[in-house]
Amino acid sequence: MYDFAVFWDWMAFAVRWLHVITAIAWIGSSFYFIALDLGLNRDIPGPADGEEWQVHGGGFYHIQKYLVAPERMPDHLTWFKWESYATWLSGAALLMIVYWVGGELYLIDAQKADLALWQGILISAASLTVGWLIYDFMCKSGLGERPTLLMVLLFVLLVAMGWGYNQIFTGRAMMLHLGAFTATIMTANVFFIIMPNQRIVVDDLKNGRTPDPKYGKIAKLRSTHNNYLTLPVVFLMLSNHYPLAFATEYNWIIAALVFLMGVTIRHYFNTRHARAGNPTWTWLVTALLFIAIMWLSTAPMYKPLEEAEAQPLTRYEQQFAAADGFEEAHDIVLGRCSMCHAREPVWEGILWAPKGVLLETQGDIARNAKQIYLQAGVSHAMPPANVTYMEPEDREAIIRWFRNAGS
Repeated sequence: MYDFAVFWDWMAFAVRWLHVITAIAWIGSSFYFIALDLGLNRDIPGPADGEEWQVHGGGFYHIQKYLVAPERMPDHLTWFKWESYATWLSGAALLMIVYWVGGELYLIDAQKADLALWQGILISAASLTVGWLIYDFMCKSGLGERPTLLMVLLFVLLVAMGWGYNQIFTGRAMMLHLGAFTATIMTANVFFIIMPNQRIVVDDLKNGRTPDPKYGKIAKLRSTHNNYLTLPVVFLMLSNHYPLAFATEYNWIIAALVFLMGVTIRHYFNTRHARAGNPTWTWLVTALLFIAIMWLSTAPMYKPLEEAEAQPLTRYEQQFAAADGFEEAHDIVLGRCSMCHAREPVWEGILWAPKGVLLETQGDIARNAKQIYLQAGVSHAMPPANVTYMEPEDREAIIRWFRNAGS
């Protein structure tokens, strides 16, 4: 078991790294093309919808955009799609590794919903599909001609999903799934709408037909949605590092406000790229939204001490609580870790347990056995800078306990 735990943690690291790399590529190209489109000089004669001169890396670039399509198919055409697909696929793999395989710890909150792990996984997977179907239906209805109303309803859908996830999942899983829910919409926009519409236009050019401008208009609407959703998704994907965001009572409202912050930030940059003004009021609105998030984060944490002690251990957790060496490991963790990883931390400057990990009770320690083994046994990541002076023999005792549970 211990060798597999190390292997699995490295696997999660590799997939996470891949996800970050592909996300950077997707977000970078998306932001670039939105900025390019908004900043085009359209006061030029000719068939092009606009052009732009840019300088970068010691060279000059002359870029032209055609509103529908050029008169003939160019010999070389670069498609932008694999960045999106690779980001979603690597993200889905990471979700499975962390929240499905590690679902006993990270996915379901037993205080909220009495569900088996397979039921939580089914809800996790199905919700992503349902979200796309609802959104796509709205876009293809008459709302597609009323983009502002459509964006408002999309925001309502996202808030409702955040609340719904919070009724079942842990706060950490709620934030991550809301990000995955949104990212699924974004990638599905590319796969099911934007790319097929572009293929229709290319096929028309190859066969000498005049492309219908409606396909470009539809793709532009979905691309604009993706542009405004990107920053909130980035926040949600990073939220697991900040328990003040995910492990507080109003975490789903915090997530909703993050979507509004994404709109105000993107509105500022989009307006500036379009040379349509300098809406500095968005800075104030964004700051006020962030202050509201800070205030909401001070709400009491979930699972007060009495409830945590009463919560029964799962079979997986019982395996570690009954393993040889648990009492010794338990005492080490209490002496070296629980002053920070507590419901009411006593270490100066620590207001909430780092990453929401609690290590006060026997159940807490058994529940987090794998992370204790990896963070304080195999590696010296915890305690940070070894501020509580965990001795080498303490780490060896933790390793023995974890390995005994797997023997």
